[in-house]
Amino acid sequence: MYDIPFLDLPPMNGASGTVRLPGSKSISNRVLLLAGLAQGTTDVHDLLDSDDTRVMLAALGALGCGLQRQGRVLQVTGLGGRLSVHEARLFLGNAGTAMRPLAAALAVLATLQGGRFELSGVPRMHERPIGDLVQALRPLGCAIDELGNPGYPPLRLSGQPGGRLTLDAPIRVRGDVSSQFLTALLMALPLASGGQPVVVEVDGELVSKPYIDITLNLLARFGIAVQREGWARFTIPQGSHYRTPGSIHVEGDASSASYFIALGAIAAHGGAPVRIEGVGSDSIQGDIAFVEAARAMGAQVKSGPGWLEVHRGRWPLAGIDRDCNAIPDAAMTLAVMALYADSPTRLTGIASWRVKETDRIAAMASELRKVGAGVVEGADFIEVTPPVRWQPAVIRTYDDHRMAMCLSLAAFNGLATGAAGQPVRILEPQCVAKTFPEYFETLFGVASTDPADVPVITIDGPTASGKGTLAASVAAALGFELLDSGALYRATGLAAQADGVPLDDEAGVARLAQWLDLRFGHGPDSGRTWLRGREITDELRLESTGLLASRVAAMPAVRAALHGLQLAFRQAPGLVADGRDMGTVVFPEAALKVFLTAGPAQRAERRHKQLIEKGFQASIADLRADLEARDERDRSRSVAPCKPAADALLLDNSELGIEDSVQQVLGWWQARRPFSAPSS
Repeated sequence: MYDIPFLDLPPMNGASGTVRLPGSKSISNRVLLLAGLAQGTTDVHDLLDSDDTRVMLAALGALGCGLQRQGRVLQVTGLGGRLSVHEARLFLGNAGTAMRPLAAALAVLATLQGGRFELSGVPRMHERPIGDLVQALRPLGCAIDELGNPGYPPLRLSGQPGGRLTLDAPIRVRGDVSSQFLTALLMALPLASGGQPVVVEVDGELVSKPYIDITLNLLARFGIAVQREGWARFTIPQGSHYRTPGSIHVEGDASSASYFIALGAIAAHGGAPVRIEGVGSDSIQGDIAFVEAARAMGAQVKSGPGWLEVHRGRWPLAGIDRDCNAIPDAAMTLAVMALYADSPTRLTGIASWRVKETDRIAAMASELRKVGAGVVEGADFIEVTPPVRWQPAVIRTYDDHRMAMCLSLAAFNGLATGAAGQPVRILEPQCVAKTFPEYFETLFGVASTDPADVPVITIDGPTASGKGTLAASVAAALGFELLDSGALYRATGLAAQADGVPLDDEAGVARLAQWLDLRFGHGPDSGRTWLRGREITDELRLESTGLLASRVAAMPAVRAALHGLQLAFRQAPGLVADGRDMGTVVFPEAALKVFLTAGPAQRAERRHKQLIEKGFQASIADLRADLEARDERDRSRSVAPCKPAADALLLDNSELGIEDSVQQVLGWWQARRPFSAPSS
C-alpha cells in the first residue's frame, strides 16, 4: 500500500492478466460480528485485511472474544450471546459495517445484561447518520445517549443487569436512507428472541436490497432463519440463538471486482482478458449485478463459480440510463466508465451516496469535471457526459476508498482519444486501505503502459555523494520504483569474485552480468538485496565491493549486458534511478535529471561515519584519497564517464541535510508536472 500524499498515474493503454480479489468487506465484518456473538469457535477463511476489519477485530477483542490466527485462517471464539466485558470504549474509524451493527448488538446486550459502551469514530463517521437506528431501538427500552450531534455518533449504550426489552409490537425502521440500519437490527435482535418471535417492519422503500440478502444468507449460516415477507416485514423466530457453522469462507469483494470489470471493458483489447478470481456467478453479493450493467455498456463478460473474465466489446462504450438502487457502491464505477462512452450516462436511485464515506454524488461530480466531463447532479442521480477534451487532473479522494479506486480508471484516457494520454494524480492514495490495501499494486500488475509514458527521475553523482539515500527517499515520497544502478555493478563484481572470474576477463564478467540473478526487496524487505538467493545487503556497501564495482563498470561489455536490466526497472507509476550515467546514457530522455555534488572532504566524512556505525575502522584521509582517485577514474573512463547531462540540474548537498535535498528534488519535479492544481 502506498502511504504517500499523492500518487501519479501515467497514461495507461491496455490491460490483461489475473487479479485475485481481497475478501468482501460487507461479508467480512458481518461474519466477524456473527462469529463473535455465536457459541463456539468459527474458522474464518479468506477474511479481508483492511482498516474496516481491523477496527471490528479490535472491538471484538476488547469485548472478550477469542481471536487466534492459524496461518491464513482466523479462529473466532464467540461470546455465546453473553457479555464477558461490561464496559468498553470502542473506536470504529469510518466503518459503517462496524458502527451500526455493533451499536445495535451492544444496545440490546447492555439492556438485558447491564453494561456501558461508548462507540466513536473518525470525524466523517460522526457525520454519517445513525438516528434512524437509534429511534428504532429506544422504544424497545434501550438507553442510548448521543454524545455529539443528535442523530449521529458518537453514542453511549447503557443498561442494568436483568433489564427487559419491549418486543410485543413490530419494531419499525426507515429503509430509505441506509440498509445498514435494518442489517444492524436483524443481527442484534436474535440476542433477544428467546421468549417470543421478533418482528421488524420497514418504513419506506428499502435501498440496497442485495445487502439485506447478504445479511439473511449469513444469518442462516449461523442458525438464524429469518422469515421475510417481501422487503417490508422480517420475523426472527422465537428461540433463535447463534451457533457457529464451524468454518466459513469469505468470498471476494464484488464491489472491488467492479474496477477490474470496468478495466477489462475499457482496456482489454486485442489480447488476453482481465481475469478476476474470488467472485463469480455463484456470488451472494448484490454488487455482482454490476456485470449486467457493464454488459449493457459494451463489456464482454464470461463467468463461472468464483471467476469472471472480461474483454472489451463495444467501443466506445454505450451510455446508459440505469436505476442503481441495488448496486450503490459499484455504481460509482459506472460513473467513471461513462467517461469512455459515446453518449451521456444517467445513474438514478443513488441517494444513499450522500451518506457514505463522503457525499459521493457531490464528490464524483467535482472530480469527473476535473478530467473534462460534463456532469449534472441531483438529490438521487448523476448524469455524466464524456469529455470533449481530457485534462490532466488532480483527484481529491475525500478519504473515500472508492473515489480513489474508481477515478484511477481515468488514467486510460488515451484509449478514448487515440492520442497521447494525460496523467492522473490521486491524492491520499492510502485511503484504499479501507477495503483493498494493495489496489494500486494490483492495478499496475495487469495494466500496460508505454515505457515512454512512465516518468523517470535520474540522480547521478560521484561516489559517496549521497545519491543512493536521496534516490531512495525521493522514490519513497512518490511511490516510484527504485533503481540502484551501483548495486548492479557491485553485485556483478561479487558474482565474479565468487565464481573466480578474473576482473580483467571482460567477456567472462559480461556473461555473468547478462544472467545476473539479483533480487531487490519490496515492502517490508525494502532496502535488502539477494544475489543467487543469498542476501548481500551488507556486502554491497563494503569499500572492497565498491572497488570491484568501479573496475567492472569501466568495461563496455559489462555495461551493455546490464543495460537491458536497467531499462526493465521503468515500470508504472514511475522510476527513480541513481548512478553515474543514468541521465547521460541509460535514460537520456528522463523527465528530470539531477546531478548531485559534494566536496571530497564532506563525502569522506560521510563515508567514515557510515563505516564506523557498521563497526569498521577507517582513516578519513585514506577515504578521501580513495574517493578522489575513483572520481578521476570515473570521469576519465572512455565509456559513460561520470558527468552531468547537459540538461541536468546541479544539486550541491555539501551543506544540506537529506530532507532539504529531497524537498529540493520534489520541488523541481512538481514544477515539471502538468497539473495546475496543488498536490495537497
